[in-house]
Amino acid sequence: MPLRDHFRPPLSVTHPWKGFHSAWANAITNQLNEVLPEGYYAIPEVPLGDQVEIDVATLEEERNSAQTGVGVATAVWAPPRPLLAAVVDFPRVHGVAVHIFQDVGGPQLRAAIELVSPANKDRPRSRLTFAAKCVGYLERGVSVVVIDTVTTRQANLHAEIAQTLEAASELAWAPSRLYAVAYRTVAAGRPIRVGIWPEALAVGEDLPTLLLWLTTELCLPLPLETRYTTACHSLRIAR
Repeated sequence: MPLRDHFRPPLSVTHPWKGFHSAWANAITNQLNEVLPEGYYAIPEVPLGDQVEIDVATLEEERNSAQTGVGVATAVWAPPRPLLAAVVDFPRVHGVAVHIFQDVGGPQLRAAIELVSPANKDRPRSRLTFAAKCVGYLERGVSVVVIDTVTTRQANLHAEIAQTLEAASELAWAPSRLYAVAYRTVAAGRPIRVGIWPEALAVGEDLPTLLLWLTTELCLPLPLETRYTTACHSLRIAR
């Protein structure tokens, strides 16, 4: 099935992109778990919200327990109020991802597939946060695939990643609008190198097959088209 525009009507109304990205990530995960070598496995990851809100809720529950006598309340030293305080907006990485692990006596992250969301591209801090996340993967030797099908934002996240790597000229590649890029770090010897395999995407066109690197020597094909079609069919999105 050719790529559809999931960020504008009618699909943005009937099938909001968050639900579709979740279905697409699950389809990719299911396909990978059928072909990954022994000891490897894939898991979809969907952000669950703001960790600060969770922590505040937990603190409030503990406070209520102490006041009602539930649990054990202990006397603690009361620190002074801060000299200065400000309301801040921490940038968060919104979106859906698929993580590929290897079980070597414990899970070791080997690759990540990031489905770009509008919030990843809407302002400079969000773009920098997303780029820093991808560069963090690469610094640890984790390969990354970035898939950007967002039609309502024009920012080039690949350029942000290249800039964060301080390799803007070496990794310069300017897609028209939509794209997918596979990144791999090669750390054998010096200098450390990052290689990319970019593909331009377009609404109405079939999706390509990308490379998914698990190690510097082990690579699997990542057929976006078949998993995209599976996700569309699972949500009854007509061709």
